[in-house]
Amino acid sequence: MEKKQYEELSKEQLIEILHHKNKVLKDVKYGLVWDKEKEKEEVVLDCENNLPVIESIIEKDILNNDKFENILIQGDNFHSLSVLNYTHEGSIDMIYIDPPYNTLSQGFIYNDKLIDINDGYRHSKWLNQIEKRLLLARNLMKESASIFISIDDNEFAQLKLLCDSIFGESNFIACLPTVMNLKGNQDEYAFAGTHEYTLVYTKNKMTSTFFQFNLDDKELDSWLEDDKGYYKKGATLKSTGADSPREKRPNMFYPILVEGDAAHSISKEDYEGIYSDGQFNDDCLDEIIEKYKKLGFDVVLPYTRDGNYARWRWAYETVNSNLDEIIVTRPKDDVSLYKKQRPSIGDLPSRKPKTIFYKPEYSSGNGTSQLFELFGEKVFDNPKPLQLIKDFIQLGADKEDSIILDFYAGSGTTGHAILEINSEDGGNRRFILCTNNENNICDNVTYPRLQKVINGYKSTSGNTITGLESNLKFYKTGFVKKDRNRDQMKIDITSKCTELLCLKRGTFTLEHAKDNYKHFTNIKSSSRTFIFYDFLYDIEEYNDFVEYVNSYDGEKYIYIFSFDNNIDISLFKDDGNCYFEPIPEKILDIYKSLETLVRG
Repeated sequence: MEKKQYEELSKEQLIEILHHKNKVLKDVKYGLVWDKEKEKEEVVLDCENNLPVIESIIEKDILNNDKFENILIQGDNFHSLSVLNYTHEGSIDMIYIDPPYNTLSQGFIYNDKLIDINDGYRHSKWLNQIEKRLLLARNLMKESASIFISIDDNEFAQLKLLCDSIFGESNFIACLPTVMNLKGNQDEYAFAGTHEYTLVYTKNKMTSTFFQFNLDDKELDSWLEDDKGYYKKGATLKSTGADSPREKRPNMFYPILVEGDAAHSISKEDYEGIYSDGQFNDDCLDEIIEKYKKLGFDVVLPYTRDGNYARWRWAYETVNSNLDEIIVTRPKDDVSLYKKQRPSIGDLPSRKPKTIFYKPEYSSGNGTSQLFELFGEKVFDNPKPLQLIKDFIQLGADKEDSIILDFYAGSGTTGHAILEINSEDGGNRRFILCTNNENNICDNVTYPRLQKVINGYKSTSGNTITGLESNLKFYKTGFVKKDRNRDQMKIDITSKCTELLCLKRGTFTLEHAKDNYKHFTNIKSSSRTFIFYDFLYDIEEYNDFVEYVNSYDGEKYIYIFSFDNNIDISLFKDDGNCYFEPIPEKILDIYKSLETLVRG
């Protein structure tokens, strides 16, 4: 509350406010306190007057077979999570999210407004947003499930305390500093930032399961160690193949000096004299070779197989700053140079991953270039690199039938990563992605990316990429208005809950027919049949309904609007495959419990 507003209050009102604030502080023995009343989130208030549902967008479905696999939901993720709490409560094996970082330069969107550094409540608004979604997300997790959350310094401390509150301090697994820029961000004050963080929690540490990287014990003996850590001999520093002649990359041709087992660099002045004005100066090169030989150095130059000058893989500046990353070998009185291959996480001599998460593939630039290969232009800021998400998935989700949720899906990296890792290890993981369509991100990035990866595409480099055959079901969120006439509200939600029920039962709507009955709806998928009875009018129609149900063999789920104990279910064929549920009572019960959960 602003100072001016306080001045307008009476003494009694001020005392009441102080009593309230003191009570809040007394109730909190330890933890995070923030203003939850300043400005409530509109998307949450929407759910106080409306019930969220989903609508299937059939023209965007990607169906290569009749298996129920992956889901993309377009809409605010609070609404999507509310729907999933009906369809997938206690079913999710792993969650990965990359929420807004609330940085000083970028802020985040709250109630359709950009919250920036000038907003004195920016941390409170961020916490209001993330808390409600994490509460809904926890409800979706299996007892053994884990959640991985990317974050940086701006909200790390707040998020850690919030997660301790929601998941429990005892269910904290790790804080993983995750190196995204090994060179460091030189624009940062005092220290060049190299990393962000990944917080890992589980719903129940006693029943949780984490997996490890696949290591070959026989390979561990090949590692050596220096002051920086483990390494082994990698690729030759000399370029090979069609692009190896020095003419292909003139600035990557120069001598490297060797003294004993150590590599050294020629001077910048000498380097600049080798190639200038668009041509090589071999007279200058000869002078440089003679100069350094007299100083006692071995002078190493790259050659092609036919004896012509080649080029190095590293530029002069790279060699100059990474001389200790070069391995010198001396086969048959010659000198050869190799790169030190530093271990990625999976190559470390341990089966358990280290808490410092680093691989060259984790570089944030890789995420950008991977999207560029798909779209030919920059379509999204700071997408996560594929390998990072694939490694999280390998650690958090079994390859057999795990369901992974990402409700800040952004450009769709999580879905892409799951499709790739399934292709690599033969897994059957499935994903659920939730994203809004802010700046048309779902229409222009998330959905097209998944479509390309599933169906195949031609990359910007001209390569034809084979599709990773799978299925995708596309939904949009919608609402049923809460009505004072409860019977009318039940009718409205029943008419719009077909997709909810199909999603709950794990079926795509492959066949949908009314079969000339006014109040029967039948949906078939594989061996399962879903029959919806919209409203019970008279006994004659009920008899027709019974006959209709009994005509179907196999597993049947029967949903009857306003299930009545007076209904004689003994008329249905008792084949052990017929299941009854009342609607919309169960749906309404779930939404009621969600309101209690979110409101606290």
